[in-house]
Amino acid sequence: MALPSPSSFAPFVFLLLVIGSASARPLYPLPGKGNDGTRQPLQTFRPYNIAHRGSNGELPEETHQAYMRAIEEGADFIETDILSSKDGVLVCFHDVTLDDTTNVANYKEFAGRKRTYEVQGVNTTGYFIVDFTLKELKSLRVNQRFSFRDQQFNGKFQIITFEEFITIALDAPRVVGIYPEIKNPVLINQHVKWSDGKKFEDKFVETLHKFGYKGSYLSKNWLEQPVFIQSFAPTSLVYISNQTDLPKLFLIDDVDIPTQDTNQSYWEITSDTYLDYIKQYVVGIGPWKDTIVPVMNNYAMTPSDLVSRAHARNLQVHPYTYRNENKYLHFNFSQDPYKEYDYWINNIGVDGLFTDFTGSLHNFQEWTAPNHQDSNTASKLLHEIALLTSPYE
Repeated sequence: MALPSPSSFAPFVFLLLVIGSASARPLYPLPGKGNDGTRQPLQTFRPYNIAHRGSNGELPEETHQAYMRAIEEGADFIETDILSSKDGVLVCFHDVTLDDTTNVANYKEFAGRKRTYEVQGVNTTGYFIVDFTLKELKSLRVNQRFSFRDQQFNGKFQIITFEEFITIALDAPRVVGIYPEIKNPVLINQHVKWSDGKKFEDKFVETLHKFGYKGSYLSKNWLEQPVFIQSFAPTSLVYISNQTDLPKLFLIDDVDIPTQDTNQSYWEITSDTYLDYIKQYVVGIGPWKDTIVPVMNNYAMTPSDLVSRAHARNLQVHPYTYRNENKYLHFNFSQDPYKEYDYWINNIGVDGLFTDFTGSLHNFQEWTAPNHQDSNTASKLLHEIALLTSPYE
């Protein structure tokens, strides 16, 4: 078989490069590419890979190790839930009680700590995080939430603070964003009091400012230290809008769960009128994915128009939560997480995805919309091809 001439080979190579760089819907312009030794910048040309509580499909959630694994696997953002200890230290933890994901029940000295508090209108009993000091929380160990996931790391990792979480991102070898949630602010402000009279939300923003997070979405400062602030509590997002211009995202729960602070229904907060109101304070919404695409008998049904209505208002949409296990994959996707990712990215057109399996989403996106942000990638490829073809010139 005759070898192609260099002149016929070059257009083919150029075509490959163009196809590779244009295979995904370009959501936002690429940031500047530097070759001066600075860290690789955050990619902004494809939907964001958001590591939901770290790579918690593999490791216990909200731990240093889960976040490190997510960064290794290619996460754009590492996501966390922020609560407070009894002594006012902000910590990374999802539940308001320690029962389900720690070994607190094994500590005899804490046996009398169980309490019953009202949480979002429901009386809840357990070991509440707000009744433990940071030192006591640090003595506990975290367990995997789901019994069908790997249990070998149970009891090995600590709860971490918000500040420790931030340093994980800042110390990463490339730019990694953070995605902290103002979690259960009503409960926290009821049970934790700071000596300076400030609120949970104040302390949350102060921590971000302390570590240099500032700037509106896609600004130079934001691209250097990317962050999205999220909450299910709209009043918290409105409150902090006077303190920071950092981008905020309004989380939306299931259709039958009202907002925890304003007691509004799902139908109210997804109406055109409310989206017009909240867009003054947020850059996007984070709905549970089954509220966008309803499910019946484990089949994904006809999508709602929520994404198109949000996009019409220049609001991003970052649904949650994508999981690899068969029990979470609807029959339409043949129990294949890549089919689910393809559907949500290329059919629904979302702008970010909260996933428990960061590596899977990263692999899918690298295969379908590879990241060529390293400015040397294309030139290196052309140089290697030139070396291969030079003997035939």
